[in-house]
Amino acid sequence: MAYKVQPGVIGCAIRPAIAGNDRSLEEILYETTQQALNDAGVTIDDIDGIVVGCNDQLDGRAISVMMASGPVGGVDRDILSTPSGSEHAFILGALRVATGQFRTQLVVAWSPTEASSIPEAERLAADPYFHRRLPLDELAAHAMQAGVLENAVAGIGDLAEAVAEKNRRHGAIAYPDPPVRSQPGPARWPLAAGTTTMPVTGCVAMVLGTADFIAEHGLADVAWVRGMGWATEPSFLGDRDLGTAPALQAAARQAYGEAGITDPTGQLDVVEITDATPYAELLAYEALGLCDRNDWAARVRDGSFTHEGRLPVNLSGGVQTFNPVFCTGLIRIAEIANQVRGRAGAHQRRTVRSGLAQAASGFAMQYQAAIVFGNEKGARA
Repeated sequence: MAYKVQPGVIGCAIRPAIAGNDRSLEEILYETTQQALNDAGVTIDDIDGIVVGCNDQLDGRAISVMMASGPVGGVDRDILSTPSGSEHAFILGALRVATGQFRTQLVVAWSPTEASSIPEAERLAADPYFHRRLPLDELAAHAMQAGVLENAVAGIGDLAEAVAEKNRRHGAIAYPDPPVRSQPGPARWPLAAGTTTMPVTGCVAMVLGTADFIAEHGLADVAWVRGMGWATEPSFLGDRDLGTAPALQAAARQAYGEAGITDPTGQLDVVEITDATPYAELLAYEALGLCDRNDWAARVRDGSFTHEGRLPVNLSGGVQTFNPVFCTGLIRIAEIANQVRGRAGAHQRRTVRSGLAQAASGFAMQYQAAIVFGNEKGARA
């Protein structure tokens, strides 16, 4: 590890779809926080600091962290927020532990559906002079990226549908009795209606600690952070090649380097990818070194990335199953942490020693992060 202190995940609460409107967002945050603390076997008094990932536009209020401070336990406690992406909240929390200045961190992110128009809320993040006037929301940007790939890779439309179906099958295993039935999102050429998913309300929380804290409290089932990487592409889409993912390549290179990963398909046991669209998942295969695009068709056909394959991808069902827009990146991270901890429930894979979470957000996956977890402290793959 390149960090002074190696962070370990000791608790997770994943709620990718919350039904009904009988509880306020504050109540949802409190419940999710308590679930994560209970999973870790600690209380809020054991938490040194908190990082939240929240988005004012989707929340429909200014400075969302002020509303969240009470229910997540932030009163009279060090608390920070990041609005760029939920995955950045995890990275910030892990880095705070890694400095040795904090023994524990609580990371919380959420994504409500109360905004009257989520596409309009997303459009506020776009360039005000060009992209907003299109108008451009995240789905439109994903469609533009899919169009570029359609032009570059023959037959990719059929592969995209197969990837979407794979994730839906995984989702049926992970959530046989879901609290909310996912609804197909709107079609945006070349994205078919069955390859995107409508937004749902979701929330996720994670607890991190140092080795000393974990040992003192006798905690087991720890997912140790072996490597992290993150990178960002330009916000102006005209300055990017949407048929590649250079930010993800850079993030993976950093995470793999720290974790000692030289052969991802041989050294990783499970992977979670932010499949905002199946085209995005295919592109991530290449950027993460899991599969060259010339082999996409072969790997999709032979089931390499299914729950029965050699390297399962998105055993949780991914975004294709539930799409809590803002917090889906942190959910991917929590899912891999739980796989490594042996606490993934119905979709747990046997004998998971290491796993990779890829978290992406923004227009056409502008923000990229890669996190490698392992079940042994200090061990490199």
